[in-house]
Amino acid sequence: MKQVYKGKTKDVFELENGNFLLKFKDDCTGKDGKFDPGENSVGLTIEGVGDVNLRMSIYFFEKLNQAGIKTHYISADLKNTTMEVIPAKPFGKGLEVICRYKAVGSFIRRYGDYIEEGADLPEYVEMTFKNDEKGDPLVTKEGLVALGVMTDKQFEDTKLMTQKITRIVADDLKEKGLDLYDIKFEFGYNGKEVILIDEIASGNMRVYKDGNYIDPMTLSKLFFENK
Repeated sequence: MKQVYKGKTKDVFELENGNFLLKFKDDCTGKDGKFDPGENSVGLTIEGVGDVNLRMSIYFFEKLNQAGIKTHYISADLKNTTMEVIPAKPFGKGLEVICRYKAVGSFIRRYGDYIEEGADLPEYVEMTFKNDEKGDPLVTKEGLVALGVMTDKQFEDTKLMTQKITRIVADDLKEKGLDLYDIKFEFGYNGKEVILIDEIASGNMRVYKDGNYIDPMTLSKLFFENK
């Protein structure tokens, strides 16, 4: 295998069959030793988080595929903490797509003068360029189109898919008494259509129970209690 990318939470390898292999790691984004899905650097390492992130990704990718939502997922190997995926081209040099149900994290840091922390948001979708040095700058649809990163249709497809996927994840969590505040995705395209790539895991979402924040490992344990 040829390593083609070394990421914060995953490494990517090219397979001989033309597909790619994602190797999940135990690193999490955060700051000062505290987990934060909105941060753009590794802040801590939690033993076993790679395994539970892969398990949750498998669960949701299979659920999305059954619902007819296009993803890059093919199969996974829990023993080696890897996932095989189809090739997909990212938008630009990497684009993160966040869907927010509550005003927390970086959203409240930016717009706290206009909204109370924890206030409801209407499936608010925002996109940021993956760029650590520049703090993952926000970008509008018009900006993405003007820069040639994606077309108007690709933006709208991505937004609608993000909201649909977020509903599926949120409803699943709600059944366990858990409230999804926000979640981060990545999308790409396979030459014809927009597809979900990367992962769907506790390390990419902010979840609360009875008003209290649930850390990624605790969230994974609660999520799989009755699976």
